[in-house]
Amino acid sequence: MESFKKLGLSQEVLEVLTELRFEKPTEIQEKAIPLAIAGKDIIGGSATGSGKTLVFTSPIIEKIKSNGNVQALIMTPTRELAEQVSNSIGKFSRNKNLRTIAVYGGVSIGNQIRQIRNADIVVGTPGRLLDHLERNTINLDNIKFLVLDEVDRMFDMGFHRDVEKIIFRCPKDRQTMLFSATISGDIDHLAKKHTRNAIEVAVESYVDSTKLKQIYYDTPNNLKFSLLVHLLNKEKSNLVMVFCNTRRNVDFVEKNLKKNKIDALAIHGGLTQNRRSRIMKEFHGNKVHVLVCTDVAARGLDIQDVSHIYNYDLPSSSDDYVHRIGRTARAGKEGIAISLLSDRDYNNFSTISRNESLKIERVNLPKIERVHIETNYSSPRGSRQGRFDNRGRPSQNRPSRDNPRRDKSQNSRDGFKGSRGSRQSSGTNTRRPARNRNFNRPRR
Repeated sequence: MESFKKLGLSQEVLEVLTELRFEKPTEIQEKAIPLAIAGKDIIGGSATGSGKTLVFTSPIIEKIKSNGNVQALIMTPTRELAEQVSNSIGKFSRNKNLRTIAVYGGVSIGNQIRQIRNADIVVGTPGRLLDHLERNTINLDNIKFLVLDEVDRMFDMGFHRDVEKIIFRCPKDRQTMLFSATISGDIDHLAKKHTRNAIEVAVESYVDSTKLKQIYYDTPNNLKFSLLVHLLNKEKSNLVMVFCNTRRNVDFVEKNLKKNKIDALAIHGGLTQNRRSRIMKEFHGNKVHVLVCTDVAARGLDIQDVSHIYNYDLPSSSDDYVHRIGRTARAGKEGIAISLLSDRDYNNFSTISRNESLKIERVNLPKIERVHIETNYSSPRGSRQGRFDNRGRPSQNRPSRDNPRRDKSQNSRDGFKGSRGSRQSSGTNTRRPARNRNFNRPRR
């Protein structure tokens, strides 16, 4: 605990960290906490699970006292991350008697209005924060700390204008901290516009090959889902996350895993907030060990003890791939990332393979027993209706997004419409790639 004390944290906070069994600071904490406590504006490059919540929470709980006004505002891209950050702040500040509330859409706004009246810290998604501003149910005139968490994902989801509107409602005399897994031109522009002499603190995102094994299978489309079932049944695993690129594939995979007697739960933006909260509670409680999800829904979820990551669909960038597989092999534990490649994944795999730091080994296909696949069903309650044709592909090509209110950027979509390389197989398409696409196949 001496290493945390050197960062400038008070005794009240150190006692909490001791109770929470924090042993030593992470890289982002060691670099950024002293700057944050010193009142500096910060641009932090750090991925989910790196410990950045403690970084931006430290100056807030050290410097504000409860006075009946909202004094700190933290914006997050997703509902789950808002809840997670709010809960973490509540733990870190429990010796300071500060009131924290999470505000997001999908739930009653009335209860939030009542709680905001007594809140010192508000953690919220941009859409619901704008709703409160338009209703005059939140006052940002006394904001001393403004934090934007996962800025890159907020921009991917189309929140750029909403974020700017909210920032303009905050006092200029404040401390501003931005955190993002990647620092793009848009984020750099935002920082220059709304921060004062901000200090950039970057933590390199890397994969520890000594702890994390990465493999891929090159499989025919009509065996892709059967291979997933085979591996889930054969592997000795704790918690498992299966990533898909679309909501429809998430529903398809979850439904058919259950049909094949594998307990699984799906999470994506098409579900109601209450259902999403129940799903995460069951997954955290180890009642179900397979979580099927999209990137947007999973971004910001800090789930412990994930032993296996499955890429049922390959993401379109190496950054997204690293974010996915970085959810396992944490805290000195070993993990494995398994990618299932069919013809629609080759373009994305070629893009990911250009990152020389990623060592993904090819594994020969095991002997697979073809399983039964349900291709015509209605999505779970709270989600949009989904139907698949006899090849397991969605019968509708309309794009859907984890936040349907926002813009139409390619990265924010959670649907099938897009470039040929980004459209993913559901696992039962029997068509093989044309010969002129062979250059996109992964190297043997």
